[in-house]
Amino acid sequence: MLSRLRSSATAAYVLPLLLFTLMGSLPGMFRINNSELPWHVRAPEHWVYPLQTILCAAVLLFFRRHYAFKPWRGLGLAFVLGIVSIAIWVAPALLRESLIRHGHEAAFWWPWLGLAERLKGFDPTIAQDSPLWFSLVVGMRFARMVLVVPFVEELFWRGFLMRYLMTEDGRFERVAFGIHRWRVFWIVTLAVMLIHNSEDYLGAFVWGALMYLVAVRTKSLGACVFMHAVGNLALGLYVMKTQQWGFW
Repeated sequence: MLSRLRSSATAAYVLPLLLFTLMGSLPGMFRINNSELPWHVRAPEHWVYPLQTILCAAVLLFFRRHYAFKPWRGLGLAFVLGIVSIAIWVAPALLRESLIRHGHEAAFWWPWLGLAERLKGFDPTIAQDSPLWFSLVVGMRFARMVLVVPFVEELFWRGFLMRYLMTEDGRFERVAFGIHRWRVFWIVTLAVMLIHNSEDYLGAFVWGALMYLVAVRTKSLGACVFMHAVGNLALGLYVMKTQQWGFW
């Protein structure tokens, strides 16, 4: 049974994201809002996410023979668009801060354009009383978003779904990577947008559109993974600098 699962191309491209998503819902089940409890009880995502990172990395290694990231080309374009995408993603929050400083009151429609407060989220400073734990929490957070998430998400969205939508028999692995169809563009890009919170819709749509551009322009799944890693690294550094934890 295990060998049959390992031979499935669909499982190889879909299961990593499925596992990642299911484990991402676990912190809400274990969280207890009591300030007197230890940080790992009040914020279970600080130990669930590292476990999620390790297990998803193991699944990727298990299915590794199915993945084709070559040719590694267009990395310059991927790097630039990774930075540009994240700049666009965080720009509404910076605009909101500027508007608030100049006396404007937040309107109900602001969050739909990304003009939302981003202070609440994964806050590693909850473990800062222990330098060792704080370093591990931050290190594993970056490992998750820079080393694991780009593979998990790009294998599904660009490697699987983008090609699956062009098939009649579901044999997506027979479809060359990076073929453009407007129907596929809208389905994949809107799906990427809708899995995010509403305040991230604008940034996620731009991100998905530019990632689709990289996929079509370079014909390289590796370039998409690289763009995702660069963008997530830039976002992580921005969050650590500004402490706008809501972005991750």
